[in-house]
Amino acid sequence: MSGEAQQPTELHVRHREADPSRDLDYPPLPEALTVSVYDNHTHLEISDGTPGSELDYREHLDRASSVGVKGVVQVGGDLVTSRWSADIAAREPRVLAAVALHPNETPEFAASGTLDQAIAEIDALAAQPRVRAIGETGLDFFRTGEDGRDAQFRAFEAHISLAKNHNIALQIHDRDAHDAVIDTLLRVGAPERTVFHCFSGDVEMARFCADQGWYLSFAGTVTFKNAHNLREALAVIPRDRILVETDAPFLTPHPYRGRPNSPYLIPTTLRAMAAHLETDVHMLAAQVSSNTEEVYGLWDEDLPDIVESMDRPA
Repeated sequence: MSGEAQQPTELHVRHREADPSRDLDYPPLPEALTVSVYDNHTHLEISDGTPGSELDYREHLDRASSVGVKGVVQVGGDLVTSRWSADIAAREPRVLAAVALHPNETPEFAASGTLDQAIAEIDALAAQPRVRAIGETGLDFFRTGEDGRDAQFRAFEAHISLAKNHNIALQIHDRDAHDAVIDTLLRVGAPERTVFHCFSGDVEMARFCADQGWYLSFAGTVTFKNAHNLREALAVIPRDRILVETDAPFLTPHPYRGRPNSPYLIPTTLRAMAAHLETDVHMLAAQVSSNTEEVYGLWDEDLPDIVESMDRPA
């Protein structure tokens, strides 16, 4: 930074689609954790909540700090959100960034002939010291049809190469594409630190991923009453492969499912995971925190001169 004045950062660059059936009130703060943890995957650039009462990224982080969530990985999914994520990480010590083109965005780039150019910009962003992951990237056969899959594969393979070239982690989006994602990782060669964001597979897939040394990150979905497969998967993998995330503002844990999500709700998910594993939540928190630092490094490394007079709203 070298004392240069920072330009204001937009508080939000995306807005969650309105749904009149949802309860838009943020859940109450959970009991604070004694042992702090991290949110492996969040989208603080997306506004949610009652209009006029949306939380900006600093409010999310302040609430998270108050309950023992000491840092987050802020994740991009296109050029705009990846730039935003890298910028916030450069000025906020509680944030590290992941940058990528989400698989559902890649067909449009390919159709316009700009996919290579967009990947080159992700490459440039990944060189910043507080960008510690390429993500979220991967395959999504739920929202993208067969006509867009070539672009998804092309971008996924390019993102894998970026993670390896920059020696940073890879955060994978995998929806209805388990076999294709795993086949691609095995064929191309997975980065040393590969994370399945919001793991959605079964016991067999969990065991296979853990055997490869890959990490599985569990979101609020692991608390849902019908998510028996996720809890079974959680139970069979080594504790040193477990991460926890919110995917905020989505996937709010039970009993607040459907309401806006935030990193401060990590303790709710972690306590549910500890209960299922029949382990002490403090021991699990310590293990998950250690795992997260193994994947991304320390949050207080490579800190720029943080400007204290940040662009707080009036």
